[in-house]
Amino acid sequence: MAEATTLADLGKAMGVASSPAAAVVADAKPKLDAKGRAYATGRRKNAIARVWIKRGKGKITVNGKPIETYFARPVLRMLVQQPAISVNRNTEFDVDCTVVGGGLSGQAGAVRHGIARALCNFEPPLRPALKKGSFLTRDSRAVERKKYGRAKARRRFQFSKR
Repeated sequence: MAEATTLADLGKAMGVASSPAAAVVADAKPKLDAKGRAYATGRRKNAIARVWIKRGKGKITVNGKPIETYFARPVLRMLVQQPAISVNRNTEFDVDCTVVGGGLSGQAGAVRHGIARALCNFEPPLRPALKKGSFLTRDSRAVERKKYGRAKARRRFQFSKR
């Protein structure tokens, strides 16, 4: 028998997958509801997005409005579409989502997070690509609370010598 030269060859010889994550993704099954949709929740700042994706033509609706109406700024629309574009699925899925809380920027981030998680539920093999683009990581940055005795979270009141 020939000697194994790499860890991957050794793993194949022993009957073990090359990476545990690849084996888990290969075994994962899509999580779909009765209507053939995948659901996920996305969060960013104080915004929470409930996202459903299904096979379609790439139409995105947010709170019943088209994305062009709801997110008027092109930067926010680009942010929302990033996960689907990164895995070349931007024209294969229709996205329907409801968003509450926060401002438009936080809501766009929440929808982006929800779309990425829903894509993972619909097609588990996409997970490594979405994880590499860090679309599955919840951005935990939020506004710091205001403290007593301060003008804002950290800003002190103006000092007066006299």
